[in-house]
Amino acid sequence: MGFYQYIRKLWKKPKENLGPLWQERLIAWRQDPAVLRLDRPTRLDRARSLGYKAKQGIFVARVRLLRGGHVRPDRAGGRRSKKMTHRLTLRKNYRLIAEERANKQFYNCEVLNSYYAADDGMHYWYEVILVDKAHPAIVADKNLGWISQKQHRHRVYRGLTSAGHKVRGLRYKGQGVEKARPSRRAHSRHQ
Repeated sequence: MGFYQYIRKLWKKPKENLGPLWQERLIAWRQDPAVLRLDRPTRLDRARSLGYKAKQGIFVARVRLLRGGHVRPDRAGGRRSKKMTHRLTLRKNYRLIAEERANKQFYNCEVLNSYYAADDGMHYWYEVILVDKAHPAIVADKNLGWISQKQHRHRVYRGLTSAGHKVRGLRYKGQGVEKARPSRRAHSRHQ
């Protein structure tokens, strides 16, 4: 078994495998800023599988999100039954929100991908792989050069990352998901 397989095996059950290190890590992470640029990924195997390379122009940011119930704003304009629901059903998943917040912090970069890092009762942590699209090392890279093209600008805000595809229902094709393409909104407009 190779080096990355051992790391992947540890991350299957991190609370059990990492033991007290896991608790110490979360205690330290709670004190960090909500968006923090890292020197290296916490999960090297996952970052590498999603396109991370240890080279100039590419880096990782850890994002902390509050988790829990999303309550609707207070009702106004009568007390009809449709107004009586309290919980808000999110259209975005936490990972997409984390990617957007990271891109907002590092606005001259593009989001390549992201992955789960940790969670506790109050927070989720995700690590977001960001690419400086204007860096010469990225423009010359045969695997990452595509992100420098103008059609990939602000791709995270248009739902073009993996987390965005999941929210938009684009992980599946064919029977049962006919309304997902080109988008749910476009499908409903052309009826």
